Amino acid sequence: MKQENAIEVHDLKKKFKVYYDKGRSFQEKVMFRNRNRYEERWVLNGISFNIRKGDAVGLIGHNGCGKSTTLKLLAGILYPDAGSVRLAGRISSLLELGAGFHPDMSGRENIYINASIFGLTKTEIDRRLDDIIEFSELEHYIDNPVRTYSSGMYMRLAFSVAINVDADILLIDEILAVGDVNFQTKCFNKLMEIRAKGTTIVLVSHSPEQIERICTKSIWLQNGLIRMEGNSRKVHKAYLEYMNSERKRLENNKEKIAQSNISEKVEEKEDILKINRRGTGEARITEVRCYNKKDEEEHYFLKGEDIRFEISYKIKEKIDKAYFGLCIFRNDGVRCYGINTRAEGLEYKILDKDGKVSMIFPEISLMKGEFTIDVTIEDQFGNTIDYYDNAKAFDVSMNELGSGVAYLNHIWKIE
Repeated sequence: MKQENAIEVHDLKKKFKVYYDKGRSFQEKVMFRNRNRYEERWVLNGISFNIRKGDAVGLIGHNGCGKSTTLKLLAGILYPDAGSVRLAGRISSLLELGAGFHPDMSGRENIYINASIFGLTKTEIDRRLDDIIEFSELEHYIDNPVRTYSSGMYMRLAFSVAINVDADILLIDEILAVGDVNFQTKCFNKLMEIRAKGTTIVLVSHSPEQIERICTKSIWLQNGLIRMEGNSRKVHKAYLEYMNSERKRLENNKEKIAQSNISEKVEEKEDILKINRRGTGEARITEVRCYNKKDEEEHYFLKGEDIRFEISYKIKEKIDKAYFGLCIFRNDGVRCYGINTRAEGLEYKILDKDGKVSMIFPEISLMKGEFTIDVTIEDQFGNTIDYYDNAKAFDVSMNELGSGVAYLNHIWKIE
């Protein structure tokens, strides 16, 4: 192993047995042998990479591509079917919420158990106990059984232990998506502090923006192989472009199905699946689309481009005075902007037939990230006729300036 490397992975392969219908009891296994049929599915097909000491690297890719499996192989929780994993130094991991916690023991007792798993002695844990409890912000609950904790409290305790073991390598799997915004910010700041001290970090996340706040390098996994690795922004740009093309392909297939005289059945099925709806129901938002300045349907935009949202609706009953609203959320739940036509003083619309309404954001100033929109129809009294949560997703990328939600024009004056 090279002295400058913290992690060396060579030709790593891992497969799992996927059972069609596995018999659980001995009787079922004997009487229904066909239930024990399975297929072997290769999650990793021979990946190789090196991570230098002190580097922070993100793993990205769609669900099932092998990100979490890779992290578990690095942590030693799983063993490879072929290939090798070499690591230098003490490892700390946050791979699954509450993993290693005993539900009937208190938070304090679980700190000792978890920290000892990471290799700390009782004396070392005693010395760090107050810091762990203080960071978790669970002083009033630390002696309660952890089965009484919420998922956010689990995450606080698990994260607090993991970052206080002075590990050489820290492995994190999506756990930063749990907890309130303030604690997430606190975790990010702590991770940046840990990284500055020279700890090697490997982070799995579905959010390119989250990875870029910590990592300078990313590895894109696809179909059990490394599709691309290198500078995080370049890898993420390619990944988002690929995901956008996949969305377009799926939507084109959907349009072909709709043209084959079964469109009504498709809409009926979609209505059942769209559970994020509420309202009195006199009108129904049926579809939301995103378009660029060329009136081409798009989901991937650059900061400063025009975005047009087109909202289609169907009428069940006539509405004399209707207003439309739209709200943009970042993927971490931050509300970026919301407005409706009533608040802007626009005239109401009489809804007596099916139609469309559009909202245009010229030269959108959103910073890089993944976003969704909620759209709504209200009556003159503010009653919700139809509210469609997460109606459409889109990405904003290629921003090289600053951080946050939106870009604000500014002038530096340095004297």
